[in-house]
Amino acid sequence: MSVDLSDPIFHDEDAARTYFEGIRWPNGPVCPHCGVVNEATKLEGKAHRQGVYKCRACGEQFSVTVGSVMESSHLPLQKWALAFRLMAGSKKGISAHQLMRSLGIGSYRTAWFLAHRVREAMADRDPEPLGGKGKTVEVDETYIGKPKDVFVSGKGWQSQRGTATKRKVLTMVERGGRSVSIKVDDLTIPTIKKILGAHVVLDSTLNTDEAQWYKEPGKKFAKHEAVNHGSGEYARGETTTNTVEGFFGIFKRGITGVYHHCGEQHLQAYLNEFDFRYSNRVKLGIDDTERARRAVRGAAGKRLTYR
Repeated sequence: MSVDLSDPIFHDEDAARTYFEGIRWPNGPVCPHCGVVNEATKLEGKAHRQGVYKCRACGEQFSVTVGSVMESSHLPLQKWALAFRLMAGSKKGISAHQLMRSLGIGSYRTAWFLAHRVREAMADRDPEPLGGKGKTVEVDETYIGKPKDVFVSGKGWQSQRGTATKRKVLTMVERGGRSVSIKVDDLTIPTIKKILGAHVVLDSTLNTDEAQWYKEPGKKFAKHEAVNHGSGEYARGETTTNTVEGFFGIFKRGITGVYHHCGEQHLQAYLNEFDFRYSNRVKLGIDDTERARRAVRGAAGKRLTYR
């Protein structure tokens, strides 16, 4: 990850504001109160804060942060610009402690909240379905968390290897395309059927492992091929789940090596972050700069409070 720290957007408030306005308002200021485009007057003079506009249609005032995850933030815009750039360009993520040091933020709590607001911007709340005719979608599940501690009679509390906590994740990856990851409460046929039906085009070829919960839902698709991991099979011609397992590898290295811990209530937010970077990766022609711009565009219409 290489960031040109000499770029004015990272150390000049006005340059950062122009950067955000250019991304959020390519056709002129958009009033977040009434939605009218390019019908606002910029308020000048010492009596007004920099970057404030007044809508001529509804009379309300607004700035580029209003109606986005940046609303009500006291952080300078140049720090927001750098936060978006760092999180968009870090393959395995960047910790709140690192953000705090890199941005010169005095509070860990502020840096942690900032990171979650950027994750909210990265979240795709209504992703386009994956796959299609002639395309393959790989599906697999994984467990996030440490082994459970169980009470063994006569031995006390011991770590039970091979038993994961109830943090189940189902990920779908279109080969050569995007990924969609969902935290699930259970791995049952009705749950799998519902998720696949919502996120994968039925004309697709489905690749999974031999797990029983994929067999019935797989019948709905153009083709369903499975590899048998239990017998040591990981690829059979074009049939494999290596791509989705590669995604899990990146995600788990990020969680264990960068974030160290992920509470169950925040797991989906971290999945959204990794899905965003994977779905906007260099192999799809999207560099770090454009990825950051896409994250900024995703900030519109979203709010996230600390509580």
